[in-house]
Amino acid sequence: MAQVLAENLESQEAWDGVLYDRFLEFRHLVLEGLAPHGEAALRIAPPKTGDRVLDIGCGFGDSTALLADLVGPEGSAFGVDIAPRFIELAHVESAGRPNVRFEAMDVQAAEFEETFDYAFARFGTMFFANPVAALRNVRRALAPGGRLCIVVWRQREDNPWLYKAETVIKPLVDEPEETDEPRCGPGPFSMAGADTTSGILVSAGFEQIALHRVDLDLKIGRTLDEAVAFNLAVGPAAEVVRLAGDGAAEIRPKLEALLREALAEFERPGGAVVAAASTWTVTARAPAA
Repeated sequence: MAQVLAENLESQEAWDGVLYDRFLEFRHLVLEGLAPHGEAALRIAPPKTGDRVLDIGCGFGDSTALLADLVGPEGSAFGVDIAPRFIELAHVESAGRPNVRFEAMDVQAAEFEETFDYAFARFGTMFFANPVAALRNVRRALAPGGRLCIVVWRQREDNPWLYKAETVIKPLVDEPEETDEPRCGPGPFSMAGADTTSGILVSAGFEQIALHRVDLDLKIGRTLDEAVAFNLAVGPAAEVVRLAGDGAAEIRPKLEALLREALAEFERPGGAVVAAASTWTVTARAPAA
């Protein structure tokens, strides 16, 4: 494991611990829901055949494998994530793919020893303590004129499956100032603002910055019960409950009932729960010289 900055150690503990366990439990929903937003981004700004690609915050490594397929055997895909357990699983599942590799690292602390033509992140850039420093390291690792393509959530209100859960939970759960639970970092909406994200990329040294809105439906449960469980495991509402510890556990039945009521509007014929989801595909370039 490469160096992790002190300011990202707590985030690493969260992502390598309880959040890894929860994402693994709900992997079918996470990948089925998030993958289409990554695929839409890759249609907007695909890598070229033969490109050397960096995949930031690669998680399970499915996006890295897709990137490797797109660049072909002449290219390569390098997936990095701050959580070693994600990387360990990605290693196992990518066995036999010669143009794919993985490494656990803190991109904010990284000094890449190689150069890339294209950098990608599917929801992998919102949790750095200092995103400017992290993306500056990415820009330095890109060849002159190298391209960046990242996917980030747009504002809460345009992602009602998350927003409704958060508005139900937060008034009822006191988030403690001190907790033994590690925090996951700035949070999923830290790059939701177009001006904020553009400013981060400008400060990191990128040029030709553009934001493309992508709206796609996202399945949050095969049943309403699963949608409730998912929202209490992953996302802003789940983070509030997790950090509150025993205080939230005592009222969990009440929270589940209120969430079930709030999410019922997204239930489709047949029982699946599907809600609108909105992201930015953000593209940029490293300076040509």
